[in-house]
Amino acid sequence: MGERRQDEASTSSLHTSMLQEVVDSNTGAEYLLYSYKRSFNGFAAKLTEEEAQKMAGMEGVVSVFPNKQKKLHTTRSWDFLGFPQQVERTAIESDITIGVLDTGIWPESDSFSDKGFGPPPSKWKGTCRASTNFTCNNKIIGAQYYRSNGDFFENDIRSPRDSDGHGTHTASIAAGNVVNMASVQGLGSGIARGGVPSARIAVYKICWLNGCSDVDILAAFDDAIADGVDLISISVGGTADSYFKNTISIGAFHAMRNGILTSNSAGNRGPGLATLTNISPWSLSVAASAIDRKFFTLVQLGNDKIYEGISINTFDLKNEMYPIVYGGDAPNTTAGFQGSDSRYCDAGTLDQNLVKGKIVLCDLLGDGEGAFLAGAIGTVIKSPGRRDVAYSFPLPASYLGIEDGTNIYIYLNSTRSPTATILKTNERKDAFAPYIPPFSSRGPNVATSNILKPDLAAPGLNILAAWSPISPISEVEVDKRNLSFNILSGTSMACPHATGAAAYVKSLHPKWSPAAIKSALMTTADPMSAGKNPEAEFAYGAGNINPSKAPNPGLIYDIDAADYIKFLCRQGYNTKSLQLLTGDNSSCSDVTNGTVNDLNYPAFALSTPPLTSINRVFNRIVTNVGSPTSTYRAILNSPLGLTIKVTPSILSFTSLGQKLPYTLTIEGTIDKFIVSASLTWDDSTFQVRSPIAVLILSIWENEDGGRTRFPHHPFTRACYKKSLTGMEGVVSIFPNKQNKLHTTRSWDFLGFSQQVERTTVESDIIIGVLDSGIWPESDSFSDKGFGPPPSKWKGTCRASTNFTCNNMASVQGLGSGTARGGVPSARIAVYKVCWLNGCPIG
Repeated sequence: MGERRQDEASTSSLHTSMLQEVVDSNTGAEYLLYSYKRSFNGFAAKLTEEEAQKMAGMEGVVSVFPNKQKKLHTTRSWDFLGFPQQVERTAIESDITIGVLDTGIWPESDSFSDKGFGPPPSKWKGTCRASTNFTCNNKIIGAQYYRSNGDFFENDIRSPRDSDGHGTHTASIAAGNVVNMASVQGLGSGIARGGVPSARIAVYKICWLNGCSDVDILAAFDDAIADGVDLISISVGGTADSYFKNTISIGAFHAMRNGILTSNSAGNRGPGLATLTNISPWSLSVAASAIDRKFFTLVQLGNDKIYEGISINTFDLKNEMYPIVYGGDAPNTTAGFQGSDSRYCDAGTLDQNLVKGKIVLCDLLGDGEGAFLAGAIGTVIKSPGRRDVAYSFPLPASYLGIEDGTNIYIYLNSTRSPTATILKTNERKDAFAPYIPPFSSRGPNVATSNILKPDLAAPGLNILAAWSPISPISEVEVDKRNLSFNILSGTSMACPHATGAAAYVKSLHPKWSPAAIKSALMTTADPMSAGKNPEAEFAYGAGNINPSKAPNPGLIYDIDAADYIKFLCRQGYNTKSLQLLTGDNSSCSDVTNGTVNDLNYPAFALSTPPLTSINRVFNRIVTNVGSPTSTYRAILNSPLGLTIKVTPSILSFTSLGQKLPYTLTIEGTIDKFIVSASLTWDDSTFQVRSPIAVLILSIWENEDGGRTRFPHHPFTRACYKKSLTGMEGVVSIFPNKQNKLHTTRSWDFLGFSQQVERTTVESDIIIGVLDSGIWPESDSFSDKGFGPPPSKWKGTCRASTNFTCNNMASVQGLGSGTARGGVPSARIAVYKVCWLNGCPIG
């Protein structure tokens, strides 16, 4: 994607002629989907794989990559951030335009009324693609929609109107009007507002029922940049790899060159490490954090026991008790389903005759549609995992953990006529907040591990905002509730909070660069606790966003396009690619020294192989935007094992806009998976904080010969004392992955009775069990009657204060009756390889 050519007509002609060279066509026009010409140079076309390869070899082509589908990432929140409605604002806020790339918008929502708004800013160059069912106003000043393949589903609306609700939700978080008495049928009641209520919104509908196409995303970026938006908010993500094979990264790069900051959602694939979907250093990657409001839904049984679950339940059963049945006991056998199927309550698996008018207990978190269609009056769900997200269901529902769910199951089987009721959802203060919920994607940055990602966190858990009334709040089609607000969770909700905060900063500092705004947001963020999130900065970046402090950061770390170009050269891009991308004389030959560490980023990340001494230098330049005359002193928060130095440790400024350099050096070794530190520049008025994160990584060879870094866990770190790559005798090297535990029916069922013929040799048999460890005090592993271990045994016992071995163990069986292993006299050697997050191959 090169820099925009001056003549848009000649650009389209060039794209058509290039197509003619690779396809069997006289015109080539029928294969052209989009010609990106307003803000950057590129096009989308229908090509075979062979044609795409031919295109990739043509002069002037930076890269060719397939069109993919990306996914959407889905209020008291502003008050929780300490950003009140009465905060200082300027008239410039009304000249700020936020481009929202999403599912469209519901223009009739009170959040987007233009009452009190004047005409659009004079700089605005965009248009409104109006239709019989959609018009813009002075709040929504631009609206476009994109559908390159022309395929529309039944519920897709061919206009910028939002039939999903997601785009309406995100837009209102960023820039929605102040709306009093907003709620979801009484839940979350209060004032709903965006971060910059006076700002304008430009809508670019890129997402439909089957996802968000890459070519449509680029077309929207092209238009948004040319239209004159001030910021771009896109709560969408796919896969993160090369910066320039990711359309959001490409679009954000060109936005940055035009002075526009792009705010991205980090992704909803957590809590695993290296799961981020938006990682480019020129955009703002936002993790989701919790606010101090928690929703809960009680389940009361006929024995008066009450259990607390989580959901958004607006239905009122008026405390009436209903029969309760286990889904596994109500299979739809006429349709061929068994209890092993119906226990999960998927659609069609339940017998309506056994479920109708009852509450059904299900063994897996779903959307509730199966229970609803079977005629259930409600559903109680028991499932493992954290219960942070309050989901809506099309019927009364509550989601419980395994222990409470099992207690309800035991109750069902302990009485002839079990009953229960589900109460309406209530809310209370969550004193544990802020923290990062499990769904939020974690770093490190898979493309450049020494660039910290995510950048920061913002509210994304159970957020109330505007909604499209034609979309069910449970997002289940059978749900007929039509509401103007909804409560959703996801980094999709976090992203527009950061967008709104960035817009607020820009309204007070309209000439600040995208990097300056980003720096201000990061260095003023509130530090978060690694005690709540062990992934530390790779979960929350610089911390939880603080919009009130962001306009006054004291110092900023500025970065321009030339700095990013140097970064890309150091990342491995060549001069030809750069010139085609930038449209100027940029050259990697001019970049004679430095590393990716020298990008003037407002955070420090360092990856190191295991058991390696660290010695790393970072060069930074800060710009004074605080007091004209000021002296800042470096305050370091360093962990044991690391020596961190700043030179000079005092920065004295004599004017605004003055720039001063410093170096930060990190030396030492670490014995933890992740180590956190920080640098704060303090002049007693401003505190400019930058996080420092050190991560142990391993390097593995990819199948294509490339090198990939993977987080290196403590229990595998000790096994690798040097690189294995290329060593004689090594058969293969493959990346460490997380595997899952598999869970014995009775030996008697197998016809293997306790009295089968056995020999004394059985006691010399040793079974090595690679699993999650063992509980040595269990009766199943008593060594009563056992002699010493066999003479052939060469193993050891890694004893500790809470663990000792003995002379015996046995494989434990489950179930009522006699529990026994297959060879009760055999010995056991335990090799603990599985932990709470899985079983690494390494």
